Amino acid sequence: MTFNRDGNNLGDILLANGKVTQEKLQQAYEESQKTGKNLSECLRDLKLCDDESIARAQGELLDVPYISLRAVTIPPEIIRMINGRVLRQHNAAPVEFLDGNTDILVVALANPLDMVAIDDLTMITSCQIEPRISTATEINALLDKYYGTEEAMSAAEAFTKDRERQKAAFANEEEEEEVDLQSAPIVQLVKSIIEQAVRSRASDIHIDAHETQVVVRFRIDGVLKNVMSYDIELLPVIITRIKIIGGMDISEKRRAQDGRITIYVDHLEYDLRVSILPTSYGEKVVMRIASTVGLTKTKAQLGMKEAELKRFEHILSNPNGIILVTGPTGSGKSTTLYTALSELNDETVNIITVEDPVEANISGLNQVQVNPKAGLTFASALRAILRQDPDIIMIGEIRDYETASIAVQASITGHLVVSTLHTNSSAATITRLLDMGVESYLIADSVVGVIAQRLVRKLCQHCKKGRDATDEEKRILGIPVYKPFTIYDPAGCPMCSDTGFYGRTGVYEIMEITPELKRLITAKSNTEEIKNAALKDGMNTLRMSAAQYVLEGVTTITEMLKVSYET
Repeated sequence: MTFNRDGNNLGDILLANGKVTQEKLQQAYEESQKTGKNLSECLRDLKLCDDESIARAQGELLDVPYISLRAVTIPPEIIRMINGRVLRQHNAAPVEFLDGNTDILVVALANPLDMVAIDDLTMITSCQIEPRISTATEINALLDKYYGTEEAMSAAEAFTKDRERQKAAFANEEEEEEVDLQSAPIVQLVKSIIEQAVRSRASDIHIDAHETQVVVRFRIDGVLKNVMSYDIELLPVIITRIKIIGGMDISEKRRAQDGRITIYVDHLEYDLRVSILPTSYGEKVVMRIASTVGLTKTKAQLGMKEAELKRFEHILSNPNGIILVTGPTGSGKSTTLYTALSELNDETVNIITVEDPVEANISGLNQVQVNPKAGLTFASALRAILRQDPDIIMIGEIRDYETASIAVQASITGHLVVSTLHTNSSAATITRLLDMGVESYLIADSVVGVIAQRLVRKLCQHCKKGRDATDEEKRILGIPVYKPFTIYDPAGCPMCSDTGFYGRTGVYEIMEITPELKRLITAKSNTEEIKNAALKDGMNTLRMSAAQYVLEGVTTITEMLKVSYET
């Protein structure tokens, strides 16, 4: 069968390039016939093929070169030529003058056959347009980088002008506030902040109240970065808009509030957990960004080395017992838990989770969100879950003796329980359970594995620079001082937005509970004794795992020292 919904053989090209299987193509084609959408839309909607592969195939089909925009730097003279709003409207991004010829402008388009866009850009720039094809996500990310602040500031200015008009038109303060809440510029401003954060790969958005300014910061690869700032007068309406879409009480300004926002950016669904806290100069907002795609990785994508992956798989193969993932907030524990559940998820098992909050809705899982106000705590939810004939139980976090005790009893009675704890190492997790009041023999019987983890920033492979390691660095890495060795530092280039880093990877300390460890746990041995026994059984500490990444040129000594506590 020939798949030609896009006017030619897009499906055949993807198939020939090994980007889709015959089965996936058939599934997309059937969806296309059912919905009337073209093949490329169906492949995206069903997540059967990534955007870049589709764009490259379309470029091959149309004889239009594909261009990656991640490293593109738009010259200032080109930025001044075109308004960001026009580019958004046409899903287009200017790139460069072709071979330095200022009469020919290279433009990346999501649809290079869009003649209306090409005609508009030709008229605005007075240049001949040389089209290239790229993905909508990359185009929007580039526009965010060069036009995002300008667009956000325009929305802020438009709101200020609207408010001045309202002050003149309305004497009644309540009426004025009601108009403010529905103001289109503020709606656009908040939407723009969230979309820019998502496209920047941010994990969190911080909106801080200062004395004279509202400062917006994004946490990217674990580091906060100032993005934009506005007059402090905009703070109340920004907060109010966030409260409205997050389902919070807009009249309450004296206490902390939590909410949740679901938003679609570039055809993908994102879930934002919102926390609002009163501070000296006004309310502060932090929005944690999560996506189902980001939380459900394959085991190979977690960043585990081959030996660690084998240990992880062996621990997961236990039919019952407790598997604990430990580490500080933001260390990737939820991703590891969801990955484990995805591996175990099939129609033959009943998996129930109890979370605070549910971070991602996963098909096939029965997910329960705790609600302390309604009396649904971790402990009470767990008791109810045990009457639901579960095979596997996921507890978002073990916080107290009651939850820990029920989890232990559940694992001993034939259930597999996975959960998280906040401890610094695998061995310290056992001590924490003892401190909570769980009997040592119960811990030894129930716990089958503990995974401590952290995240380190990865060096940008396009600009990292090598140098000779110092004697002290060699000592830290366990390399003989006399042996020459090259380590790498961050440099900065357009590919990594001049940070020197791009993305993060997991560092793991996987402690499988062996008979010797069971004996030590039952005897209430201290953390150091448990750790030493685990090392003899082949466990790598966080320091050892992080050091391996430094030796491989994946990360830096500084990043390694951030995640390990050994001297």
